[in-house]
Amino acid sequence: MIWKRKAITAFAFASVPVLLVPIATFGQQPSVKTSFLAPAAIRRASAGSTVTIVETEKLPYLNQLMKQLGKDPSSFQANPSDQLIQQAEEKFRSGRKFYQERDFEKARSEFDASIDLMLRASEHPTDRTLFECKLDELIDAIHRLDLAGMGAAVLETQPQFEKAPNEDIVQMTFPVDPRIKDRVQSELKNISSELPLMVNDTVLGYINYFSGRGHRTIEYGLTRAGKYRAMISRVLAEEGVPQELIHLAQAESGFIPRAISRAAAGGMWQFVKFRGNEYGLKQSALTDDRFDPEKATRAAARHLHDLYNQFGDWYLAIAAYNCGPGCVDRAIERTGYADYWELRARKAIPAETTNYVPIILAMAIMAKSPEQYHLDQVIPEQTLEYDIVPLGATTNLPLVSDLTDTPLPELQQLNPSLLKTVAPAGYELKVPRGAGVVLTTGLDVIPAESRAAWRMHRVQQGETLAGIAQKYNAQPKAIANVNELEGGSPEPGDHLLIPATFREPAPVRQAVARATTARGKASKATAVRKGPAARPSAAKARPAAVATKTPGPKTAGTLAQVSTSRPVAR
Repeated sequence: MIWKRKAITAFAFASVPVLLVPIATFGQQPSVKTSFLAPAAIRRASAGSTVTIVETEKLPYLNQLMKQLGKDPSSFQANPSDQLIQQAEEKFRSGRKFYQERDFEKARSEFDASIDLMLRASEHPTDRTLFECKLDELIDAIHRLDLAGMGAAVLETQPQFEKAPNEDIVQMTFPVDPRIKDRVQSELKNISSELPLMVNDTVLGYINYFSGRGHRTIEYGLTRAGKYRAMISRVLAEEGVPQELIHLAQAESGFIPRAISRAAAGGMWQFVKFRGNEYGLKQSALTDDRFDPEKATRAAARHLHDLYNQFGDWYLAIAAYNCGPGCVDRAIERTGYADYWELRARKAIPAETTNYVPIILAMAIMAKSPEQYHLDQVIPEQTLEYDIVPLGATTNLPLVSDLTDTPLPELQQLNPSLLKTVAPAGYELKVPRGAGVVLTTGLDVIPAESRAAWRMHRVQQGETLAGIAQKYNAQPKAIANVNELEGGSPEPGDHLLIPATFREPAPVRQAVARATTARGKASKATAVRKGPAARPSAAKARPAAVATKTPGPKTAGTLAQVSTSRPVAR
């Protein structure tokens, strides 16, 4: 059964239901910082448990901790977080042993467990600075081992992760240009905003930075934002949160769907697995919903809505998104103030969070007056339009590429939540607008159990069956049998099915990208509040999510997001 050129052309006229939806994009950007540590439950130590000197001889963290605190090893009692750090060190040593024995799968498992324990330990370490140094050391060591011998470097055809941009500026402050202070305050009088906007020296410092040497960061973010702006705006409206919170995605990732932080927070909105799971972002061997732009946007909007309901203030909600609701809770309880600026002034919240809110405010203010900041000439990338094809069986992307004449990198950009070049059954695959019918019709002639590995080859002038078989590492006889070839060579223009064997992929281990600065970890939110500032209840109720997808308007050349960054716990 040789597929002639006419057969492929005929796909376009087949009557197959396909969802047609415009997407909001995939871009690239340099610069955002995020080290968000999720609030995981900590296993509490049994009462009165202590760590003896014999046990600590092989535990560098506890040795260092006791030395810094001047504690007697015989009487030192490690708290639950310290014990988790001890367990993390043990897991790392175990992983290194497996690595030396070249059992990389077990090594990865132990290293993953080590990092998970460290993230869980980030809530109450006795010495946070020492904890952060230990986390940096572990991630650096694992990263080096992964690159050296465990195959972290992915194949050219596999989707790539990118560093979350702007991770450094949240730790910096910038001088205020006195010339812009009056102008910005005047601009605010004429600005309409769902998010309260205010100006102080910190906000002005970031406006000054983004107006000068940080201007390119703003431009890059606004350019990429064009692909996602319509979608993000729609989802924020559906979830009842201010439109200005689109700038939080700029701060988190610069609108890079596959951005991943040093602390393994991933996606455009930088969710760690724990927090993402709470909002329906699931992981499998082949997919990670955190990298799906729309799913992650929906999760982020709902999380922000919940944080606003909890704290009754958008600045506190944004801060809690950064450092975790537990961190903000404890800051309020310690100081008695449910006010972001008071907590900032009293240094009750992590350093990164103190600048996180001002960065977002600076971006929002600049976005409202693009002409004042030379941003009116930025041309946003066009919103991507795509068809959605629900897959009835596990399907490899190179086959989709063959059937739709779409380059593999383009398919990967349209489907950033795919961790491999294989999409599982049930996955809603995005293909360029107009290619959905062609793909569905093409897949219909391929056995469902073969779509994970088979390919489709268009015969070129001068190609032979033997040469084609060699290209795909297949057997000429198998190709002939599948395509019902009876002697002779295929003709140019024929489309041949190429049988191959699929091996189920092992679960994906995401190598943590370089060292991290893990500041603060979110804990379970408590309902009790105290302090002079009464907490109003949230006024907006979350509307039901819209089930059908509708095309959004093309993004105009306006400014609505910028790139910055920060760390902490989601």
